[in-house]
Amino acid sequence: MAANNATAAPVCPAPMRATSNGAFQNEDPLDFALPLLIVQIILVVSFTRILAFMLRPLRQPRVIAEIIGGILLGPSALGRNEEFLNKIFAKRSMTVLDTLANIGLLYFLFLVGLELDIRAIRRTGKKALVIATAGIILPFAIGIGTSIVLRATINKGVNEIAFLVFMGVALSITAFPVLARILAELKLLTTDVGRIAMSAAAVNDVVAWILLALAIALTGSNNSPLISVWVLLCGAAFVLFAIFVLKPILALMARRSPEGEPVKELYICITLSLVLAAGFVTDTIGIHALFGAFVVGITVPKEGPFAGVLIEKIEDLVSGLFLPLYFASSGLKTNVATIRGAQSWGLLVLVIFNACFGKIVGTVGLSMLFKVPFMEALTLGFLMNTKGLVELIVLNIGKDRKVLNDQSFAILVLMALFTTFITTPIVMAVYKPARKGKPYKHRRIQRKDLDTELRILACFHSTRNIPTLINLIESSRGTRKRGHLCVYAMHLMELSERSSAISMIHKARKNGLPFWNKKCEDRDQMVIAFEAYQQLRSVTVRPMTAISALNSIHEDICASADRKRAALIILPFHKHQRLDGSMETLGHSFQLVNQRVLRHAPCSVGILVDRGLGGTTQVVASEVSYSVVVPFFGGQDDREALAYGMRMAEHPGIKLTVLQFIPKPGMSTDPKTDAAAESDKDSEILCEFINLRKSNESVKHEEKTMGSKEDIIAALRSMSNASLFLVGRMSPTMPLAERSTDCPELGPVGSYLASSEFSTTSSILVVQQYHPSIDAMEKLHYDSNEVSNAAEAAGAV
Repeated sequence: MAANNATAAPVCPAPMRATSNGAFQNEDPLDFALPLLIVQIILVVSFTRILAFMLRPLRQPRVIAEIIGGILLGPSALGRNEEFLNKIFAKRSMTVLDTLANIGLLYFLFLVGLELDIRAIRRTGKKALVIATAGIILPFAIGIGTSIVLRATINKGVNEIAFLVFMGVALSITAFPVLARILAELKLLTTDVGRIAMSAAAVNDVVAWILLALAIALTGSNNSPLISVWVLLCGAAFVLFAIFVLKPILALMARRSPEGEPVKELYICITLSLVLAAGFVTDTIGIHALFGAFVVGITVPKEGPFAGVLIEKIEDLVSGLFLPLYFASSGLKTNVATIRGAQSWGLLVLVIFNACFGKIVGTVGLSMLFKVPFMEALTLGFLMNTKGLVELIVLNIGKDRKVLNDQSFAILVLMALFTTFITTPIVMAVYKPARKGKPYKHRRIQRKDLDTELRILACFHSTRNIPTLINLIESSRGTRKRGHLCVYAMHLMELSERSSAISMIHKARKNGLPFWNKKCEDRDQMVIAFEAYQQLRSVTVRPMTAISALNSIHEDICASADRKRAALIILPFHKHQRLDGSMETLGHSFQLVNQRVLRHAPCSVGILVDRGLGGTTQVVASEVSYSVVVPFFGGQDDREALAYGMRMAEHPGIKLTVLQFIPKPGMSTDPKTDAAAESDKDSEILCEFINLRKSNESVKHEEKTMGSKEDIIAALRSMSNASLFLVGRMSPTMPLAERSTDCPELGPVGSYLASSEFSTTSSILVVQQYHPSIDAMEKLHYDSNEVSNAAEAAGAV
């Protein structure tokens, strides 16, 4: 009886089995680890993606949506419903969720290490280094003061030194990946502010990890200071081991992975296993597994394809699926309801104020000592105040190590959220750099003074476009000594939320250097062909990179053309030709880019339909032998195409044929065109062409009478063996294609010529002449802070 009356000992719940036998066996799948984990992943990923979509109009980085999503799923909002919390995020399931989230975080920190180039940090200028130092020291000092206040009020009884260091680190961190994306989104990467911010944030990131290792070493359960010293010494020994042992191994694998060949699966497996092994070692030492993964990421060689392939293999799975789990795990620990009463809310305001004050005042003060203008210094201060994932990592480690309680943890999470959220709107309001270049006259190829320099902005997406583009440039360079050709080769790169976007940002900033600067390592392989071409020809070529979302990259193209005083923008057509001759689209987004450039361009525009002009390789000048055809119907676009053809005709390897279409009496080709108004201008350029024909035997002129669409098609088909067609976009003629075209940007003639039924060997350049009565730059409707994101060539005018 006594035994029966005795208080029963608490029974621990049985561990969750991995899989269920199914609903038909009367088992709830959510009581088993694997199906519950699947539901958790789907819920977290879907919820954070919906929030990211809702926050997109506010131009917030995705990390904001993921932090907010985690908080809303936790006890602060949806988790207040205990039935939901106990069913979907049951306590006994959290070990599995946290483990998977930390595996994902481990590899994400490896990616962050891959993004950081220590050589670039070593080359950081004195200005950025001092600003970074000021952005760490003052916030750290203010963090120490804030820790004293919190320890006296809501965080009593914790390790004083550990709490002091954690608060200092929490207030002094700048999130490098988040800052890079904000700068790219606001098109500030290549401004002075952007360059300083990126360099300073990279320095800050490395220092933050050193301070975090120190903070973790001080938070062990054993209070002996000797233990902390041993932890730090072993951590330093691990870093030396990574530099002198792991780095040569990784460098050997990178050297055995040459450009153009697939990286061996064994090398990928070894590297990913090294990340886990390094995480185990640093966790055993006592400075957290994440530190080991970050160090391995830093030691991976950045040149060559090896690092890029590693990123390609893991970034989508880690960033898209596993990382949101970490934010959910963090949100489940964040209970905003613990912040109640005047004291708690007052402390929240104090922490936010101190975080902003330390970063902004420290950065602004030192920046102004270096004679940075006040508004730029203020912008820099707000940019350096960006928090992100590393901040959450610090706070979660602090909570796990019992340095932060529920209330102080919630306050610091809200601080990180607030400081990052305000960055974009404040920078947009504060920083208003100049948007336009100086006014210039030569915005077209057709001009009175033919001895003036011709400037072309040649855009390309991939290596596929480059041979034809170079051969087109070679054909365009003319023979005039004074009428020099200057080409700006712009690589168009789409900005995404992927980790590799940061690597692209690094390339965009590096490619601002001239080609002949041999100190510029790891250059974009896309522009090496232009380097070789420039060294062989008297053509000035400048590399540029535009990195932006596809829905706004036209702004970069137009702004760069305006600042570089270009007369022609050449864009790649959004379709490329397959081996069977059919045209395959690269995507509707690329077509929209071309259409937006046509509407907003500050100069003439050409869309290049590439069918292998000169073959798949660059052709030397002595081997250039192209037949160029200009169908001339009249109108400003046809005049621009003819002017370009006349310049090409100066090249000894170019044979130019102009097909002048003359309508039969009484025939109206395009009722929208005022033929009488255009006739004089057409006659004027035709006179110039006839004079050119007299002095150049390679120029031919044929007149074709057109009575119907079939007459035009027959005339064009007779020239279907031509290497290149130069066509006016809005030629005053009827549509030639049998079906309505899905490419209005090519116009009636260009659409027919670009169709597979016409030819599979003739490239086409569809030209739209700039109309001076329309100030196209005013149609861009830029936000006041948006400037070109193109990495410009040093010394280019």
